[in-house]
Amino acid sequence: MPRVVVDVMLKPEILDPQGSAIAGALPRLGFSGVTSVRQGKRFELELDGELTAERLAAVDEAARTLLSNPVIEDYVVHTDAEATA
Repeated sequence: MPRVVVDVMLKPEILDPQGSAIAGALPRLGFSGVTSVRQGKRFELELDGELTAERLAAVDEAARTLLSNPVIEDYVVHTDAEATA
């Protein structure tokens, strides 16, 4: 069963208050050396059958229209094998 991963992140020019809060908390918890944090989302889609170019294009369309907000977010679609490489 093929797995496709969609990683969604705020565009670089969009402020990330949650990432800033995490970056501020890390030193208080004893983690030093982190200069910046950006928070995002990861979706793992398991597909039945074979992964074809058409099915990958359909996942890309789902990522563009449902899983991300293209006004403020960028996304990347890749197979699970690419995610672990």
